[in-house]
Amino acid sequence: MSFENLPPILGEALAERGYAAPTPVQAAVIAPNAVGRDLIVSAQTGSGKTVAFGLALAAELLGEIRGTPLMEKPLALVIAPTRELALQVSRELGWLYAKAGLRIATCVGGMDAIKERRALRAGPAIVVGTPGRLRDHLERGALDLSGLVGVVLDEADEMLDMGFRDDLEEILDATPDQRRTLLFSATMPRPIVALAQRYQTDALRLSLVGEDR
Repeated sequence: MSFENLPPILGEALAERGYAAPTPVQAAVIAPNAVGRDLIVSAQTGSGKTVAFGLALAAELLGEIRGTPLMEKPLALVIAPTRELALQVSRELGWLYAKAGLRIATCVGGMDAIKERRALRAGPAIVVGTPGRLRDHLERGALDLSGLVGVVLDEADEMLDMGFRDDLEEILDATPDQRRTLLFSATMPRPIVALAQRYQTDALRLSLVGEDR
């Protein structure tokens, strides 16, 4: 498989970063049987999964941009367990969607919350953050999730291990019923299965553990 079927604006960004062909996880999430569906993806760090979920939501994200890349409400939300991973995800999605002009706001613990609220008011299409900080912005009315077309839980098993279940449930409960939910988790313990059953619909399971770049 190649990147030929992707929007040219993303294909150009990938080519500039040296991507000649998708990694196994990237190929799996853009395959015809995965398009438009909720996904449960088992993939390890280093497999290219950040670009994978950026590509998986491309049709929904680019389809919602009508004339301006500045959004009244965010279109996609990515939740990651740690500040470091959230910042890394934000950088990856930043170059992937740079040519589309999409703004990305990052909301993580330990950073200036006032600056984050200002960034959320500036029309980001994608919000990336850690569970606790995202919940804080949500409860303060700074984060409106009612326009989301997609939610990504990155390293979901780690987030549950770190005690973020209540935060995740409050955040997900504030999202529209019709949004896509992509759950990336290296392992599938019982709490992850329960989370998937509650917040996903007819999810496609993709196991790419052991396959990398």
